[in-house]
Amino acid sequence: MLDLQPEYGTSMITALARLGGWAVAIVANDPSLRAGAIDGTAALKAARFLEVVGGFHLPVLFLADNPGVLVGRAAEREGALRCAARMFAAQHRLRSPKISVTLRKAFGFGSSIMAMNPFDGQTLSLAFPGVVLGAMPAAQGGAAANADEVTRARLAQAEADASYRVAATLGFDDVIDPRDLRNAVLRGLGLASAREAGDYAPLERTGALP
Repeated sequence: MLDLQPEYGTSMITALARLGGWAVAIVANDPSLRAGAIDGTAALKAARFLEVVGGFHLPVLFLADNPGVLVGRAAEREGALRCAARMFAAQHRLRSPKISVTLRKAFGFGSSIMAMNPFDGQTLSLAFPGVVLGAMPAAQGGAAANADEVTRARLAQAEADASYRVAATLGFDDVIDPRDLRNAVLRGLGLASAREAGDYAPLERTGALP
């Protein structure tokens, strides 16, 4: 794996890699930094990266684990939302295969820019069990609304059941065991190659993407 610009926009990882012999581009949140919150520099870094790899028709693997786009006065002065909008546009315009994986959490616009939107042209959309999703985390949402304890508990339970609830409405193609991720991504790459070749039969990898 070749990590590009590792010292810039550090809450976002952009890398080129080989996975089972396939050449892939990777866009991933780094939850060790501000829980993976996406600031302006991280979004701009990812947008530029997607614009470049899209030109080479590389498949892109999105690994989402973020609480959303960074908020606050400093983020507003930095233009975080404007940069996030550019990243969203870059990922939405991709015509190369997209594989989206929600690892742990994805809130608000942070889920959209990481290609988690249903029917956003993904080849494959996956999630781990127990991922938490929504406009904002249940605890903060309940506190902001001054909800009672019963309502807060219901919000927390709905958040905990998010992966299966979204999968039931076809928001995810599958909820998988983390140990199966590599094989699931390889199947997605094979499916993308078969579609481009016009062959929808089950495919074993025999070479690089055209």
